[in-house]
Amino acid sequence: MFDIGFSEFVVIGLVALIVIGPERLPRVARTAGALLGRFQRYVNDVKSEVRREMEVEDLKKFQSQLTEQVRDVEQTIHRELRSAEDVARATLTEASAPVEPPKPESLPEAPAATDSSIGPTDAENAAKPGTAQ
Repeated sequence: MFDIGFSEFVVIGLVALIVIGPERLPRVARTAGALLGRFQRYVNDVKSEVRREMEVEDLKKFQSQLTEQVRDVEQTIHRELRSAEDVARATLTEASAPVEPPKPESLPEAPAATDSSIGPTDAENAAKPGTAQ
């Protein structure tokens, strides 16, 4: 705590012995030790309280950052859900729209079904006049 060497302690002790006297010196030393102990406990309490306050501030800062990130993720999820809902509604609207039958003039004409390999049957030939068998 203080940068005091052994020689300084000896000088302080001799001055105290001369000023206070040999009868009261032990009681004064005990009182000084007790006061020094209280002072050290007080300093340690203040240090620990400052450390706790710093930790609380750090935790509050972390909490606010985390809350902001959660809010951003939540907004992103809501945006994605809304866009997915819009796509689903558009698809549903498209699928449930009535289908109009095609107009007859827009249909291509189909060629007449004729098969040249199949000739008229014998009964058809016999029914026609002027055909020879």
